[in-house]
Amino acid sequence: MKIYTKGGDGGQTSLYGGRRLPKSHLRIEVYGTVDELNSWLGKLTAEGIPDNCAHFLNAIQQDLFLMGSHLAATEEVRHNLPVWSEQAELKIEKEIDLMDAVLPPLMNFILPGGTPSSATAHLCRCVCRRAERLLVALSVDEAVSPGLLRYLNRLSDYLFTLARFLMHSAGAKEQAWRPSK
Repeated sequence: MKIYTKGGDGGQTSLYGGRRLPKSHLRIEVYGTVDELNSWLGKLTAEGIPDNCAHFLNAIQQDLFLMGSHLAATEEVRHNLPVWSEQAELKIEKEIDLMDAVLPPLMNFILPGGTPSSATAHLCRCVCRRAERLLVALSVDEAVSPGLLRYLNRLSDYLFTLARFLMHSAGAKEQAWRPSK
């Protein structure tokens, strides 16, 4: 099978189910941003992070592929896909709680950065927030599973906590935001 189909040369793409949409359609932007997030998570796992974090991020990447498939499918064929768990965010909450248990309390806003892996986790968080905003915008006109929204919201919390955890694990100090007076 060839990777190119030439079907998108005119600026349209097909959803799973056959419906054609312009590549600029909000639905395409949403699942494209979820795909971008998945790629950034792949980069983060390649940065030598602790094995338990890499293993969990791999599970997140699997979830994001499933989310993308649901977003790229018409309602008529979505039943052919694996079911999205409406409580998928609970495993993320558990991981946040595990990391929070070893982190010092957050007393102020912190600047993104620190170590390469922490900085990448912050980039992942920002892309995740963008995906969430786009999904909210899509939900204004189209039915969107509330579970997808909860998942992205919780995932951005996880990525913030992960950035802090990676800094802590490296023995690096977080840099507090100091507003100008």
